[in-house]
Amino acid sequence: MANSKYEYVKSFEVEDEVMLPNIIVVRINNCNICRLSDVHELEKPNDERLLNLMNSCAISVLEEFSDIVFSYGYGDEHSFVFKKSTKFYQRRSSKILSLIVSFFTTLYVTKWKEYFPDKDLQYPPSFESRVISCASSEVVQMYLAWRQIECHESNQYNTCLWMLIKCGKKENDAREALKGTQKQGKHELLFKQFGVNYKNLPSMFRQGSCILKTEVEDIVKYNDSGVPVKRLRKKVILVHSGQIASSSFWNGHTYLCKEVGEFGKSITKLDPDYIKSFQFENKMMLSTWIVVRIDGVHFHRFCDAHQFEKPNDEQALNLMNACASSVLEEFQDIVFSYGVSDEYSFVFKKDSQFYQRHASGIVSVIVSFFSSMYIMKWREHFPKKELKCLPYFDGRAVCYPSTGILKDYLTWRQVDCHINNQYNTCFWMLVKSGMSKRESQEYLKGSQTNQKNELLIQKFGIDYKKLPAMFRLGSSVFWDKEENIIAGKSRKIVVVDCCNIIDESFWDEHATILA
Repeated sequence: MANSKYEYVKSFEVEDEVMLPNIIVVRINNCNICRLSDVHELEKPNDERLLNLMNSCAISVLEEFSDIVFSYGYGDEHSFVFKKSTKFYQRRSSKILSLIVSFFTTLYVTKWKEYFPDKDLQYPPSFESRVISCASSEVVQMYLAWRQIECHESNQYNTCLWMLIKCGKKENDAREALKGTQKQGKHELLFKQFGVNYKNLPSMFRQGSCILKTEVEDIVKYNDSGVPVKRLRKKVILVHSGQIASSSFWNGHTYLCKEVGEFGKSITKLDPDYIKSFQFENKMMLSTWIVVRIDGVHFHRFCDAHQFEKPNDEQALNLMNACASSVLEEFQDIVFSYGVSDEYSFVFKKDSQFYQRHASGIVSVIVSFFSSMYIMKWREHFPKKELKCLPYFDGRAVCYPSTGILKDYLTWRQVDCHINNQYNTCFWMLVKSGMSKRESQEYLKGSQTNQKNELLIQKFGIDYKKLPAMFRLGSSVFWDKEENIIAGKSRKIVVVDCCNIIDESFWDEHATILA
């Protein structure tokens, strides 16, 4: 990022490192699973295709990120366990949870058609994520035991509920009939009324799914004598077990023991409140502006894979703007956003109670929804380009205590846009003229704004000030009024404008944005 006098705003960012030796677990869950099930007419209480989609996404997460060694999932959730020594993203909670949820979301949207070829995805799904900072492998063991018990109990209840509904009861009446029933009572209800032996239902429904890394011997080559040369390699496997927190299950997988730690004797008594106390949470200060900034992860690689125009690809920027517009339309507490290149900043109104101002919920849902929109709108902006690799984003949430400091933050981002875009314009023009990238960097080292402007005019005939405003100023997305001349009324709409937000006159003209 470029240096400027406004960089002081970085001091408001809170360190959220999960300190060693805590073991990091990231749990994600679908924010609107009931809506998803209803809109797409999925089978209840369990849709096998949906669970297979969730597991497929989780497998891809473990294959993509070497530091994740285990995942457990059921219903609309999956929990990812990192190896205890991980330095992934410097162990920063917001980065980790946002990156994982973003990647999972893009997988989910991309793989949907594979599992539901007869159903178009009707709306962008989004997931919430959180970090659980487990003090030891014993806490991981308790956490996994808790999640599997939740799986057992919720699945048995939902199985009874939907059997009653399918035989004619109204949902409220079915819930009333199940009130106060114990495990054995539900077993008897299913067997006596519906002839269903609960223990014979698919294990994926009753027990959830485990995805884990193991080490297997693989032949990598044969020596001159024809003898195979074997090496250990990591392999991701999916298994089902009713006792994932037992020492017999966990300790039977040596790679898990090595990377996370051994489990002791099986857990007989659980205190969910104790386990929840390990949730790593940062609640944003009241009466402050919350800004969520998301950034593309490895976007240089993504841009190269899709042959984006350098230094700016107008279609790619328009796609980012379209996603940002959808975010504002979906989340009414966001009053303004500013974007440049592969980043976007979303400003929440001061009195917002979105996710009770919990940073993990705010960041993960915004990043996840943006990621969904990016995939779903890709074809609209790149009709002739297939996605060759998946885009994903990380994010963070920062509080700014005053409107003046918030404006300085936005100014910092636009100054950054100015400086970086001018440099990149010069750099890529030099590269396109025949210089190597290293030569171009050396040529521009230490050059000032005026010198870069002169370079562009004299060497390439480009007046920098006449380049598209979106490249030079970035994009502002906000709510504005649209006048209806015929009816004489106005309504609020989301607009995208490429304007100078450093100039106070912009804020004077749009005084209601930060009112």
